[in-house]
Amino acid sequence: MGPSGYLPIVLQSLVALGFVAIVLLLVPMLGPRRRGKKKDESFECGVEVQGNARMPVSIKYFMTAILFVLFDVEVIFFYPYAVNFQHFKESGMGAQGFLAVLMFVAIFLVGFYYVLRKGALEWDK
Repeated sequence: MGPSGYLPIVLQSLVALGFVAIVLLLVPMLGPRRRGKKKDESFECGVEVQGNARMPVSIKYFMTAILFVLFDVEVIFFYPYAVNFQHFKESGMGAQGFLAVLMFVAIFLVGFYYVLRKGALEWDK
């Protein structure tokens, strides 16, 4: 494919960038500019605003969320092995594939043990 084969991609990119530029420049000029106390007030599903949205949240909440995502993603890596388990067995990679999964589980468990020892999952502290 020569340079002329990229012409449609370049044209489409230019049209998309041009559209974005026009929208970003034109919309603020065309839209109404009404300001007021009621208009600038926060609104969320008809619920009246109560207090400050910047109230402090315990770091334990964020640690639990991050650890959930981390360990959840690690568990997802088990799926391809489980699906291809029979294929590994037939192709002669059974022992090697199983050893790789055992190493993965060992690293996973070391990380989980570290998290438990650090007390990241204890809410009472």
